[in-house]
Amino acid sequence: MASVDTTRNNRQSEKTIAAQVGTTGAGKSVSGARRPDAAAGGALTGEVEKKLRDVLEIGGVWKRDATAPTYDELRPYGERETAGFPVYKDLEKRLLNATEHPDPEIAHVMATCAGYAYSDPKTLSMIMARMGLEDNRCRMIQSSVDAMLICSTAFLIQSKSGRVGILCYRGTEPVNFINWLSTVDIEPERIGYQVGDPCATVHAGLYRNVRATRYEVMNALRQACARRSVMAVQTDRPDAQRGDGLASEPGQVESELEALYIVGHSQGGAMAALMSVMMRHERKYREAFGDRLKAVYTFGQPMIGDPAFAAACESDPFLRENVIRYVYDSDVVPHLPSTSSGHFQHFGREYHYSVPHLRNSALAIISPFRQGSQSRRGRWEPRRRPAGQMSGLLGLPLAALAFVARKFEATRSLPATYSIDDHLPQHYITALTPPGVQSEFGD
Repeated sequence: MASVDTTRNNRQSEKTIAAQVGTTGAGKSVSGARRPDAAAGGALTGEVEKKLRDVLEIGGVWKRDATAPTYDELRPYGERETAGFPVYKDLEKRLLNATEHPDPEIAHVMATCAGYAYSDPKTLSMIMARMGLEDNRCRMIQSSVDAMLICSTAFLIQSKSGRVGILCYRGTEPVNFINWLSTVDIEPERIGYQVGDPCATVHAGLYRNVRATRYEVMNALRQACARRSVMAVQTDRPDAQRGDGLASEPGQVESELEALYIVGHSQGGAMAALMSVMMRHERKYREAFGDRLKAVYTFGQPMIGDPAFAAACESDPFLRENVIRYVYDSDVVPHLPSTSSGHFQHFGREYHYSVPHLRNSALAIISPFRQGSQSRRGRWEPRRRPAGQMSGLLGLPLAALAFVARKFEATRSLPATYSIDDHLPQHYITALTPPGVQSEFGD
């Protein structure tokens, strides 16, 4: 499998790769990156383009890397740092030293990370720099097989020193039909998972999506634990090259990985939670990463497995206390799969954001100038009982109707049992932003 070095600021190479990827079919994948500067070629060389075509023909895993822009590049016309930029100064220390979860500031960072995982590694790396991880490195690992309902995308963000890593899974893409099929699968296939109860089962589609990129994710984490960059490194030294002309060893970083967070929105949240189970209960991963795993934050996550699986996860202190699930108001996805698919159940700690729509609408009438800021104002509360399954499939059209109703002022205050609109990641980001804290853009 080919892999090309990625550093900073070569948009032409990125466009070349995007154009080639756009011509692929189901199950095709590519590994690509950006050149250090335009003088290095602008477009990929003929030899690398040939390797790219070979990869497209045989399938594989698509990997892309990005390095965050510096603060000087992000703010060329103003002060390098101000009261609102970066959003959290010393974010790396916050992530390293947090002893209790959920932490409100870390939850805000993770929600932002999960929301921007729907973009590309360059954008996500830039946003995380704005949040406070200056000069971070980001590797995107992606695999797709449409016929198998596999569309798996993971991002591994490594702090400048290498001490902190964030493994973020992309969720259900709004315009990706395969993603939606795997999320609302009416009768999902199940796979037995050896955790606690020998009869415990998990959703086979979610399991396959995690496994599709797991080996590359674990390889990147292994590099981080060995004080290496998670990105590919290219060199001209003959003693450091493989047969394809690429470096056999990534570059060194200041420190090894000490704190790992796993995060995701929607289906990405389910993949994040399932990966945490694998790290806790598969010995080879527990020995390598167990002590480094600090917390798992998910947003609008569907259920993963049956009650036996959930009970086995609840028996693990880490999974019971440090898997934090956030549910925004009437978000429909945490109630999936429905009872039509059999019995499923959540595990971990759940926090629900309740929005009193009727009350907010009344306040908007009294104070119309505050309507925009008050319409979705609510509060987070811990739930003793996790979100239950949707009864049958009737809730899906109701969730779609609620989405439409929220777009009109006259119907916006109507209560909804389920809503697709409440599943959007920007609602989670806004609701989790602590009072007085700036947005990811510093305003």
